[in-house]
Amino acid sequence: MNVTSKVIETNRVELTITVTAEEFGKGLDIAFEKVRKDVTVQGFRKGKIPRPMFEKNFGVEALYDDALNAVLPDVYTKAIEDENLEPIDYPEWDVKEISKEDGVVATATVWTKPVVELGEYKGLTVTPLSEEVLEEDIQAEIDRLAATRSEMMIKEGAAVDGDTAVIDYEGFKDGVAFEGGKGENHPLELGSNSFIPGFEEQVVGMAAGDEKDIDLTFPEEYHAPDLAGAAVTFKVTVHEVKTRQLPEIDDEFVKDLDQEGIETVEQLRADVTLKLTETKKTAAKNHIESSIVEQAVANAKFEVPEVMVENEISNMVSRMEQQYQQQGISMEMFLQFSGQTMEDMREQMRPQATKLVDQNLVLGAIVAKENMEVSDDELASELEKLAEMYGMEVEQIKTMIPDLSMLKEDVKFKKTIDMMIDSVKLA
Repeated sequence: MNVTSKVIETNRVELTITVTAEEFGKGLDIAFEKVRKDVTVQGFRKGKIPRPMFEKNFGVEALYDDALNAVLPDVYTKAIEDENLEPIDYPEWDVKEISKEDGVVATATVWTKPVVELGEYKGLTVTPLSEEVLEEDIQAEIDRLAATRSEMMIKEGAAVDGDTAVIDYEGFKDGVAFEGGKGENHPLELGSNSFIPGFEEQVVGMAAGDEKDIDLTFPEEYHAPDLAGAAVTFKVTVHEVKTRQLPEIDDEFVKDLDQEGIETVEQLRADVTLKLTETKKTAAKNHIESSIVEQAVANAKFEVPEVMVENEISNMVSRMEQQYQQQGISMEMFLQFSGQTMEDMREQMRPQATKLVDQNLVLGAIVAKENMEVSDDELASELEKLAEMYGMEVEQIKTMIPDLSMLKEDVKFKKTIDMMIDSVKLA
């Protein structure tokens, strides 16, 4: 085998691979053994045809595809090792020459992992978030708990933000009712932004028995093309208005929450304060982490092939599909419910996928520069954390992670981020 390579554009390499007749002959042998068992020729039992008779009847060319499939994967693997390449996608093959007598000449065009030129990633400056728990934070959380025990009560008078208006509505475009624009006895929480912009604001002020025509324009990016940017009129009737009645915050309310060891308002406030303190500490740490990673990415220089982003989007779609399958929902059902296409969803995921690719490339480059390693004890500690998190034994976790090298990479990334945090300068 002989290999030459040339860069045809940034992060894209073309390998020209020459396979000798002897090497290709081994592939032809493998191909023949694969196909002969299914070949029937008069005068020979099925699977017993001699090689010369096969080639006479079908031509040696009938073996070429299977021979290439037998030879090229190993040849390609050795070629990228010899050329010190890190492919990020499957190669595109183009067979230039092929014969039993002369072997094969083929090109494999492949996208390679970008080279990252790191900038500053240590000693970065971050403005920290406050970890102070304010009185209004405590009260807001207690109010949230109270809302879980609230009751909806019918009210007299005009609806305000936060109320729920039970309405009939029907939408018209150019005087004609449009599909999907009608509802009866629909409970609409005002301020929830569950209807198109401007609708809920015009229901505010209406009372039970009121009727009103609401003129609106659909957003330009609305998923239904015939309604995108269209001027429409909704005829709305309010049947009743409900408001949320909160319970009194007293010891009886606290007991109704049924939280172990918490029976008084004073105990509840202490518990809420403790939990908010932990939440704010975590948020402050996450803020520093995200800030330094974003700065490190901004300080680095590299070009990302679009295929890397597309692959990450596909990974995100697969993870989402698995999550919905666990809930008994297919991806087709989800797309139908959300009123979008797969193309729409992939495009929405693009910014997050791009961010993940950028961060992983830069962190990977820092890991390499810092020669970050993971000891057996550190790996064991990570497995124990996972076992505790999922309520499983360590050995069970190991069976779920057949390739511990991926877990090691995760630990390297965590150690790298911790190193960067340790060097942070707080503004």
